[in-house]
Amino acid sequence: MSELFDAVDALVASRSPLPAPGERRRLRLAHGLTLDEVASALQVRRATVSGWEAGRTEPRPPERDAYARLLGSLARLYPAPDP
Repeated sequence: MSELFDAVDALVASRSPLPAPGERRRLRLAHGLTLDEVASALQVRRATVSGWEAGRTEPRPPERDAYARLLGSLARLYPAPDP
């Protein structure tokens, strides 16, 4: 039974919430990070991060979880401006 619950937990974790693509870019730029820096930290190509920010592609595990963690930390530092 534990394996079943572990599989469900892994499925939920594989969909770590991410902000909208434009917000991903805003957060990166607010902290002064380059695409290359983010790509290096996540061990992906620069074009991959660019695709995530443009909304052309979505990250998959395990990079998705790490990217969600990065963006969550940046969102706490740089909250979205009020409209």
